Amino acid sequence: QVQLVESGGGLVQPGGSLRLSCVGSGFAFGKNWMYWVRRAPGKRQEYVSAINTRTGTTYYGDAFSGRFTVSRDNAKNMLYLQMTSLTSEDTATYFCAKGRDAYLNWDRDSEIDYWGQGTQVTVSS
Repeated sequence: QVQLVESGGGLVQPGGSLRLSCVGSGFAFGKNWMYWVRRAPGKRQEYVSAINTRTGTTYYGDAFSGRFTVSRDNAKNMLYLQMTSLTSEDTATYFCAKGRDAYLNWDRDSEIDYWGQGTQVTVSS
């Protein structure tokens, strides 16, 4: 049974940083692209970042490049998202997602086969 479990969300002040984690189980970690996707009420879902867990190649949405860093530890089946310079606009639920295959399928939910339950990030003073 495939599972993705995020953690690390919480309340952070504007300008602060936060690191999200996602642990995967039930599949061969290190073969597929993995994604961070966020959803906020009243806003369109956004793909934040992606990483090829085999090669380490990364990809970011325009709004996140330079502020967010995605990484993985295949030995621990872990995916991370380091977020810096946070603003209220970053308030959202952040989801870890597993791509169906070894290709980057940006902003294509049909190519995601498993989602985590999400972790809430709130940026507020």
